[in-house]
Amino acid sequence: MTANLAHEFSNLLREVRKRHVGKGPEQVTTRFVGPWAVCELRGNLTIVEKFISRSPEGKRMIKDTRTTFIKELYQDANLRAEFENLVGAQMITLYVDFDVDADTGMTVYVFDRILGSE
Repeated sequence: MTANLAHEFSNLLREVRKRHVGKGPEQVTTRFVGPWAVCELRGNLTIVEKFISRSPEGKRMIKDTRTTFIKELYQDANLRAEFENLVGAQMITLYVDFDVDADTGMTVYVFDRILGSE
């Protein structure tokens, strides 16, 4: 059950990023740890972002923009509900980070109960 739920969570995350960011990650790995859904996202950068990332200032702008934008996306109650309905728990908060050089993002969703234990 947990592996299937993690797979569904990864697919939903990819779909949401594609819908709102324009390009979804090439690979998403989700692991449930207590009330956390820990998601590693690889292959996120668009062609334009890869071009911009050739300078230190471009890398900083991409990291700042991606992390701020993702956090703001989840202020939308309807978007949060998609994830909450999938796992049957209320989302408390999320943490986002992005490594431009590795083209890897991490998002940790914090819910109000232990996930994937059924």
